[in-house]
Amino acid sequence: MNILYLLIPLSLILLSLAVWAFFWAVRNDQFDDLEGPAYRILFEDEDPPKPNPSRKPARETPVDDATADEHDSTPPPGS
Repeated sequence: MNILYLLIPLSLILLSLAVWAFFWAVRNDQFDDLEGPAYRILFEDEDPPKPNPSRKPARETPVDDATADEHDSTPPPGS
């Protein structure tokens, strides 16, 4: 019976937190568009993303293994 003195105020505190969270969500427009984000994923973007000018461009010619070995300055193992 003594546990009720703890559980009743605790449940009232949790209830008040839930009510506060609900009204906060309504005030911050969390429930305005419930279906839009679900359908937005199905459509393509109208504008492709623009390249980042601060990034360095990729190498134009790939380096194959044969030329990479010729320019390697480390001696082969065992010598």
